Amino acid sequence: MKNMNQLMRQAKKMQEEILKAQASLAEEVVEGTAGGGAVKVRMNGHKDVVAVEIDKSVVSPDDVDMLQDLILVAIQDAAQKASDLAEQVMGKYTRGLNLPGMF
Repeated sequence: MKNMNQLMRQAKKMQEEILKAQASLAEEVVEGTAGGGAVKVRMNGHKDVVAVEIDKSVVSPDDVDMLQDLILVAIQDAAQKASDLAEQVMGKYTRGLNLPGMF
Protein backbone atom coordinates (compact mmCIF):
# COMPACT_ATOMS: atom_id res chain seq x y z
CA MET A 1 0.00 0.00 0.00
CA LYS A 2 2.94 2.29 0.69
CA ASN A 3 4.07 1.98 -2.93
CA MET A 4 0.58 2.88 -4.13
CA ASN A 5 0.59 6.08 -2.03
CA GLN A 6 4.00 7.00 -3.38
CA LEU A 7 2.83 6.33 -6.92
CA MET A 8 -0.23 8.53 -6.38
CA ARG A 9 1.95 11.37 -5.02
CA GLN A 10 4.23 11.10 -8.04
CA ALA A 11 1.25 11.15 -10.41
CA LYS A 12 -0.18 14.22 -8.66
CA LYS A 13 3.18 16.00 -8.83
CA MET A 14 3.52 15.18 -12.52
CA GLN A 15 -0.01 16.44 -13.18
CA GLU A 16 0.82 19.73 -11.43
CA GLU A 17 4.00 20.08 -13.50
CA ILE A 18 2.07 19.42 -16.71
CA LEU A 19 -0.50 22.08 -15.79
CA LYS A 20 2.29 24.58 -15.09
CA ALA A 21 3.95 23.75 -18.40
CA GLN A 22 0.67 24.18 -20.27
CA ALA A 23 0.09 27.53 -18.57
CA SER A 24 3.61 28.64 -19.47
CA LEU A 25 2.78 28.13 -23.15
CA ALA A 26 0.26 30.96 -22.92
CA GLU A 27 3.11 33.27 -21.87
CA GLU A 28 5.57 32.17 -24.56
CA VAL A 29 5.36 34.07 -27.85
CA VAL A 30 6.73 33.01 -31.22
CA GLU A 31 6.89 35.08 -34.39
CA GLY A 32 6.11 34.00 -37.92
CA THR A 33 7.23 36.13 -40.83
CA ALA A 34 6.70 36.44 -44.56
CA GLY A 35 7.99 38.70 -47.29
CA GLY A 36 11.37 39.14 -45.64
CA GLY A 37 9.75 40.38 -42.45
CA ALA A 38 7.22 42.66 -44.16
CA VAL A 39 4.44 40.71 -42.43
CA LYS A 40 4.90 39.47 -38.86
CA VAL A 41 2.45 37.43 -36.84
CA ARG A 42 3.03 36.80 -33.14
CA MET A 43 1.33 33.81 -31.59
CA ASN A 44 1.48 32.31 -28.11
CA GLY A 45 2.17 28.66 -27.39
CA HIS A 46 -1.56 27.93 -27.48
CA LYS A 47 -1.66 29.21 -31.09
CA ASP A 48 -3.60 32.35 -30.20
CA VAL A 49 -2.62 35.25 -32.46
CA VAL A 50 -1.51 38.09 -30.19
CA ALA A 51 -0.19 40.60 -32.73
CA VAL A 52 0.07 41.29 -36.45
CA GLU A 53 2.44 43.79 -38.07
CA ILE A 54 2.24 44.72 -41.74
CA ASP A 55 4.83 46.98 -43.33
CA LYS A 56 3.29 49.75 -45.42
CA SER A 57 5.41 48.73 -48.38
CA VAL A 58 3.26 45.62 -48.96
CA VAL A 59 -0.10 47.36 -48.62
CA SER A 60 -1.48 48.11 -52.05
CA PRO A 61 -5.13 48.20 -53.08
CA ASP A 62 -3.96 46.94 -56.47
CA ASP A 63 -2.41 43.77 -55.04
CA VAL A 64 -4.60 42.52 -52.21
CA ASP A 65 -3.92 38.90 -53.19
CA MET A 66 -0.21 39.27 -52.43
CA LEU A 67 -0.93 40.75 -49.00
CA GLN A 68 -3.37 37.94 -48.22
CA ASP A 69 -0.75 35.37 -49.22
CA LEU A 70 1.89 37.04 -47.04
CA ILE A 71 -0.45 37.06 -44.05
CA LEU A 72 -1.31 33.40 -44.59
CA VAL A 73 2.36 32.39 -44.83
CA ALA A 74 3.22 34.36 -41.68
CA ILE A 75 0.35 32.71 -39.77
CA GLN A 76 1.45 29.25 -40.93
CA ASP A 77 5.04 30.01 -39.95
CA ALA A 78 3.97 31.17 -36.48
CA ALA A 79 1.67 28.15 -36.04
CA GLN A 80 4.51 25.76 -36.89
CA LYS A 81 6.79 27.51 -34.42
CA ALA A 82 4.05 27.38 -31.75
CA SER A 83 3.61 23.64 -32.39
CA ASP A 84 7.36 23.12 -32.13
CA LEU A 85 7.42 25.08 -28.87
CA ALA A 86 4.52 23.07 -27.41
CA GLU A 87 6.23 19.83 -28.40
CA GLN A 88 9.47 21.00 -26.81
CA VAL A 89 7.80 22.12 -23.56
CA MET A 90 5.38 19.21 -23.23
CA GLY A 91 7.57 16.56 -24.83
CA LYS A 92 9.31 15.62 -21.62
CA TYR A 93 5.92 14.65 -20.18
CA THR A 94 4.44 12.97 -23.24
CA ARG A 95 7.54 11.29 -24.68
CA GLY A 96 6.95 7.57 -24.93
CA LEU A 97 3.21 7.81 -24.27
CA ASN A 98 2.27 7.66 -27.98
CA LEU A 99 -0.54 10.25 -27.80
CA PRO A 100 -1.24 11.13 -31.45
CA GLY A 101 -2.25 14.72 -32.09
CA MET A 102 -1.66 15.75 -28.49
CA PHE A 103 0.81 18.54 -29.35
